[in-house]
Amino acid sequence: MALGVDQSRKAWALLLFAIYAAALQLQGSMAAVHKVGDSAGWTTIGNINYKQWAATKSFQLGDVIVFNYNPQFHNVMQVTHREYQACNATAPIATHTTGNDSITIATRGHHFFLCGVPGHCLSGQKVDINVLRTPLAPTPSTTPTPTPDTTVPSPSPSAAAPLYAMAGTLGKIGLSVAVFAAFASTFA
Repeated sequence: MALGVDQSRKAWALLLFAIYAAALQLQGSMAAVHKVGDSAGWTTIGNINYKQWAATKSFQLGDVIVFNYNPQFHNVMQVTHREYQACNATAPIATHTTGNDSITIATRGHHFFLCGVPGHCLSGQKVDINVLRTPLAPTPSTTPTPTPDTTVPSPSPSAAAPLYAMAGTLGKIGLSVAVFAAFASTFA
């Protein structure tokens, strides 16, 4: 059955909406929010090791880095690698002073942050957020070549984890397509 011009436009609009909704779901499902220092936040109290904190995270493009701190005593300055190493806050790339700063990571590589209050960076209040240039690939295992008398081991859970993530992504796309199909069928 042929669709009229008006119905065809509505169908295309619904298709575009479904694609847009799927893209938003994918974008939202991949980004993570990282609170610097976890429950301690951005502070000099408690000897927080921000280098160790960052080493336990896997930063990706689109992730949001949240700095929570008392703005009367701290700030957040994004600086170059040289300034980071020297704890030099005289020429920051960006300065944040709200006490609840959210920074979305839009580029790969290192993103250096420090507190510009004198003495704070030298006492360890600085962090290097590193978004890897290439996604981590699973390391090849050294499984011996199977012989007819041996069985092949099943994949480890860490190797199977990306499959679960992919299934969730495909499920969201499938849901969006199903919603579109339901709307489109009303025009047939």
